[in-house]
Amino acid sequence: MSTANIYDGKGIYRYLDTAAAWTLAILWGMPLLYAIWTAFHPAEFSTSFNLMAPLTLDNFRKAWNAAPFARYFVNTFMLVTLVLSAQLVLCTLAAYAFAKYDFRGKTILFALVLMQLMIMPDVLIVENYRTMGRIGILDSTLSISLPYMASAFGIFLLRQAFKSIPKELDDAAAVEGAGPLQILWRVYVPLGRPVYLAYALVSVSYHWNNFLWPLLVTNTVNSRPLTVGLQVFSSTEQGVDWSIITAATLMTSGPLLLGFLLFQRQFVQSFMRAGIK
Repeated sequence: MSTANIYDGKGIYRYLDTAAAWTLAILWGMPLLYAIWTAFHPAEFSTSFNLMAPLTLDNFRKAWNAAPFARYFVNTFMLVTLVLSAQLVLCTLAAYAFAKYDFRGKTILFALVLMQLMIMPDVLIVENYRTMGRIGILDSTLSISLPYMASAFGIFLLRQAFKSIPKELDDAAAVEGAGPLQILWRVYVPLGRPVYLAYALVSVSYHWNNFLWPLLVTNTVNSRPLTVGLQVFSSTEQGVDWSIITAATLMTSGPLLLGFLLFQRQFVQSFMRAGIK
């Protein structure tokens, strides 16, 4: 086979890969494009794509006034902040111990941590619900966040990042009189900043969109996050107005979409630096 034919074959495969990627992107984006179109146009244009249709923000106003979305936003921000703060503290301490200390049962304990990655959270819903009931914290932000405050993925990710930091930095800091926690705070945490950013984006995205567990443990507006509030809002018995529902959907997903667009470069670079294959 000639060299020209080899290059022609590679070119064909490259074009096919590009066409497949564009096809998947269009299929993925079609529901979002429909939601944007419907939310910014009157209800009568939700199924007719008339380019001369008037634009309106009235759907967002109606959606905002039809449900306590302000409270849902506050609950969701409190939830993701509480979960992420606890995860960063607990995962950092656990990862530092697994990466830099030798102790009896270390391998077994780390294997048990990794086993959590193989267990779907939905499997533990019943037992977690019973535990929250025994503690007496059902229908609260704490009950939603407590089962997720320790993350096996976060421990594994930070452990791998900490193991790549040279031990000479530990020795240099120890010579300067720094203790273990000072070494962790002044050496490991700053060097692991890209990994922290990548993990924070994943954690916030997951808990912002989490639905099943918050649905089970919340019963009132005071504790419902956006996902549950949107489901309750769209389950009206008076009929379905897709213009208002898509407007509410864009309001709830808008912060995540905006955050991804703003931090897309940092998000990709963080995972590349973290060494995720």
